[in-house]
Amino acid sequence: MGYIEDLRSIVGHRPLIFVGSVVVVVDNKGRILLQQRKFPEGAWGIPGGLMELGESTEDVAKRELYEETRLQVEDLTLINVYSGPEHFIKAANGDEFYVVTTAYYAEHAKGDVVVDETESFAFHYFYPNEFPEGIVKSHQAILDEFLLKHYSSLRVVAK
Repeated sequence: MGYIEDLRSIVGHRPLIFVGSVVVVVDNKGRILLQQRKFPEGAWGIPGGLMELGESTEDVAKRELYEETRLQVEDLTLINVYSGPEHFIKAANGDEFYVVTTAYYAEHAKGDVVVDETESFAFHYFYPNEFPEGIVKSHQAILDEFLLKHYSSLRVVAK
């Protein structure tokens, strides 16, 4: 059992604060990796997940990216930290939580994408003007900020 499951066994469905990280991965063509998630079913989002005891937010970002895709990144650049009442979630099972999300971006991940089918249906690289419908609302805000503040400065081969 992991840290979150241990907490839930003690507090039940009451609201908790969780810390997580996501990574906007950009390939050398300027495309962004999106994950078609199993939860919420079929929604698109950014690879990432929740912190375990003893991890830094950078550790979380790298670990979750590797677990979900088998991709590895060296350098992470901070996009922003997102928190507040608009980051409250009530899961289908009744669990309530507020998420503090640290968002990073990384260029040129190493490896080939291997989908972890326990969490994802698929991963695809998209140009920003070709993003699919149904992106998780909080992830759309991260992508919007990334595109506004960081995308134009990337070292890509072709956009």
